[in-house]
Amino acid sequence: MKHLELAEKKAREAAVFAGIKPSQATDPTSLTCDALEAAAAAHYTLEAVEGRWFVSLFTKDRWLSESIEAELMHAGDSLEELVEEELVELGVSVGEVSIQHYRDEHLQYVFRSPLPREVTPEEAALWLLAYEATFRELGDMSTSES
Repeated sequence: MKHLELAEKKAREAAVFAGIKPSQATDPTSLTCDALEAAAAAHYTLEAVEGRWFVSLFTKDRWLSESIEAELMHAGDSLEELVEEELVELGVSVGEVSIQHYRDEHLQYVFRSPLPREVTPEEAALWLLAYEATFRELGDMSTSES
């Protein structure tokens, strides 16, 4: 899939992930990128589910998820607006950014956004980078001080 190939290329060029792994299927449907400096294990994904593209952040660590939520609450920022700002900075014209936050059946804490239905491979790759840039600045996602 062109979306995943380009996203993997751009993720490697950006050098902001600890590891990058395409799914091992014959017809890969996802790309997983490990967070670089998070206080606990976390990873980003770009995946196609039933014909729709999604970008997500996953962690099993409750404290990491709560550190992100707490920083947003204390700063009064909207996560949707922060992602939108990163997308605009990367040159992606954005309609509405939607973010779901929940705990999945694998007991992982998830932040997930559906991408626009007609997203190009370039835009999908930039959504992945925008997610990383947004979350890197929140909670315990980075060990360096901003």
